[in-house]
Amino acid sequence: MKETIVFGGGCFWCMEAVFQMLRGVQSVDSGYTGGKIANPTYEEVSSGKTGHAEVVRVIFDPEIIKLKDLLAVFFTTHDPTTLNRQGNDVGERYRSSIFYSTDEQKEIVQNFIKQLVEENNFSKPILTEVLHLENFYPAEEYHKNYYKNNPDKAYCQVIINPKIAKLRQEYSKLIR
Repeated sequence: MKETIVFGGGCFWCMEAVFQMLRGVQSVDSGYTGGKIANPTYEEVSSGKTGHAEVVRVIFDPEIIKLKDLLAVFFTTHDPTTLNRQGNDVGERYRSSIFYSTDEQKEIVQNFIKQLVEENNFSKPILTEVLHLENFYPAEEYHKNYYKNNPDKAYCQVIINPKIAKLRQEYSKLIR
C-alpha cells in the first residue's frame, strides 16, 4: 500500500534529487502547496504573493521505507531552524514544511520533531510547519528531474551535491 507525504525544505530541485535516491520511494514530484490560489505558476509562487511553498510530493511504500526514515533524511538534508530560508534561497516559498496525508502521519511527524527537540539535535528551535495536505500543484515540466537532467550546472554542483554526499554518508542503507 502506497502512502503520500509532502516535504518543503528549500528549493524543490534539492529535495527531489535526495528523495529520488531512496529505496521504497516510488515517485517524487516537484510542485507547490500551502498557498492561496489554485494552479499557481512558478512565476506567481516566486512573486511571494501566493503563500505557496516549493515542495516535493513523495509517494512511498512503507513496507520498504518507513516514514521515520524519510523524516530523518528530510531533517538531515535541510536546515529546519531558519524561517523562510535555505542558504541563499530566501522567501516564504522556501520554508521548512511537512504536509501529511493521514492522522497517523501527523502523529509520527509530531513525535519525530518532539524527539529531535528532546535530544537537542539542533542548536536553534525547529521552525518546520506541520500541516494537513489540502492541494498539491505539480511544477512545470522544466523543473522535473532537474538534477538528473542538469548534473553539471553550477547550482547542482554547489548546492545539491553536498546534500547527496551527506545522504550517502549518513543513510547509505536507504539508497537504491
